[in-house]
Amino acid sequence: MIKLLKNAQVFAPQPLGIKDVLIVGDKVCRIEDKIEGYEGLPDVEVFDLAGKKLIPGYIDMHVHITGGGGEQGPASRVPESQLSVFLQNGITTCVGLLGTDGITRSIENLIAKARALTEEGITVYTLTSYYAYPPTTVTGSVEKDIVMLTPMIGVKIAVSDHRSSNPTAEDLIAVGVQARRAGLVSNTAGLVTMHMGSGKGRLNPLFEALEKSDIPMKNFLPTHMLRCPELIEDGAKLVRMGGFMDCTAGSDDNEVYVNADKLYDLLHMDGVTSENVSMSSDAFGSQPKFNEKGECIGLTYASPKYLHKTIKILVEKGMALEDAIKLLTSTPAKLIAKEGIKGCVAVGADADLLVLDENLDIDALFAKGKTAMWAKELLMKGRFE
Repeated sequence: MIKLLKNAQVFAPQPLGIKDVLIVGDKVCRIEDKIEGYEGLPDVEVFDLAGKKLIPGYIDMHVHITGGGGEQGPASRVPESQLSVFLQNGITTCVGLLGTDGITRSIENLIAKARALTEEGITVYTLTSYYAYPPTTVTGSVEKDIVMLTPMIGVKIAVSDHRSSNPTAEDLIAVGVQARRAGLVSNTAGLVTMHMGSGKGRLNPLFEALEKSDIPMKNFLPTHMLRCPELIEDGAKLVRMGGFMDCTAGSDDNEVYVNADKLYDLLHMDGVTSENVSMSSDAFGSQPKFNEKGECIGLTYASPKYLHKTIKILVEKGMALEDAIKLLTSTPAKLIAKEGIKGCVAVGADADLLVLDENLDIDALFAKGKTAMWAKELLMKGRFE
């Protein structure tokens, strides 16, 4: 099937002006000022975007696709994700992972869910293991999991958190080397995603690991980096060194504004830009509240809807749209080793394209070339929705 998108204001994410975009199958085939000769042909759909903004589909780097939770017992387990929730919020690619619970939430189930969502219409990658160290794997090693299990691109670990195994610099080097080697062999990212708590160690184990090893900084991605001022400062330091950090959008209608303010301020620090900072939702992961004794006194779970909400807030605060959307497009594409394929509007890239109206509201979405949403009407859903 061929699709011709006419009169689109393209942000690739850099602004390209008004263009026509031709999609053949699941790829972007042409981007030109005017593309003629396709109207009226069989198997060609023409969409007039009338100057609306066409941007890359969002990449969410941190999603509990099989559900999270459990800090208040089995009844607090969060349900699995559904395709429609991703599509409604402009997400065409995500990285699925486990969280606190690596016992009743298995890597095998994670892989199956990732494949299911990919069959249904988006692209899903996964990380092996969960909070604990040494890592829990399917094949017996992080390296083998990444090389042999198709959707796997890295490993998850928790650092400086009361629920973590408190991995040392040497532990991070050990897991980082396995991920790095596996990434080279399998042509994947070889990513070590580090769940960061607000513990006393902050990023010190990572700084020590980087000092003692030759592992590229891009192989480590600390996430949840807006938890406290000290962690934000550590993240800014890491970015100035050439590394990357991931920031979680808010989990409710109040926190989204609080975290957007923190993110805006972070991106205006010296040496920090959205080229080295990504944003993720932590969607379907539990958001427990602990008191000073470490007791869980409340629990909710995150939604992906706050990603696009944050983009709108950042633009309202004065950030250029092309800079704001890098947090969810070109920067995460670098981290998952899919530059030129994901997170961009470019010839040869996947046809994951998001349309925004004059109010920057989500108006339409194309996922791998298929029309997932048009005129704010959702056209694709999961099999059992």
